[in-house]
Amino acid sequence: MVNGETAVVLFSGGLDSTTVLAIALAKGFRVQALSFRYGQRHSVELDVAARVARRMGVERHAVADIDLTIYGGSALTADIDVPKDRDGDAMTDGIPVTYVPARNTIFLAHALALAETSGARNIFIGVNALDYSGYPDCRPAFIKAFQRLANLATKEGVEAAAQGADALFQIQAPLMEMTKAEIIQQGMALGVDYGMTWSCYDPHPGTGDTTNAPVHCGRCDSCQLRKKGFAEAGVADPTTYAV
Repeated sequence: MVNGETAVVLFSGGLDSTTVLAIALAKGFRVQALSFRYGQRHSVELDVAARVARRMGVERHAVADIDLTIYGGSALTADIDVPKDRDGDAMTDGIPVTYVPARNTIFLAHALALAETSGARNIFIGVNALDYSGYPDCRPAFIKAFQRLANLATKEGVEAAAQGADALFQIQAPLMEMTKAEIIQQGMALGVDYGMTWSCYDPHPGTGDTTNAPVHCGRCDSCQLRKKGFAEAGVADPTTYAV
């Protein structure tokens, strides 16, 4: 049974996680969305996540406060420049400085705790192994390993195994083998308004319009992948870019 079951969705308000949220809702899950205030260089994504969660009607949107700045090592949590204007080859050449050490491991651990206490058996995450920036915690092997850990390291997982049940907790990564264009097409079919979503690593401070709201820089890896996805999907890009 799926309809009416609870699922936890790791949710940043970005293009990928919003698509995953739409997929979980379309499957009939009651969604508990989980976002993080982890010391990232801007709070725009949290504002966006709150708006999108409300618009899409999730059952609950929780924000966990953790401080990853104490570890450093990333352009998203430390005083390190965000790479700009890189081409596709450069993006896939090694692991970029926008990688936050162990971030998805930490996020999934929090999601697992929420799943145990909320009765959820499915955890959704928007990782992707095709159009992405080379992060090691976005690969199928990582997701498979964490699912095994989830069932070894939880009370309910151990009790289910003792009764001969299959893996109780499932880590769902429905975008894993999709291009960014395919992700956008999937989301459009589910009615996602991508104009609400946020992808940029280094927001431009404002547009000079009446709202003076931050806009996508248009130059970081994430913006470049977003632009590429809309172009290849043949879908008008609703994003405002500084460049």
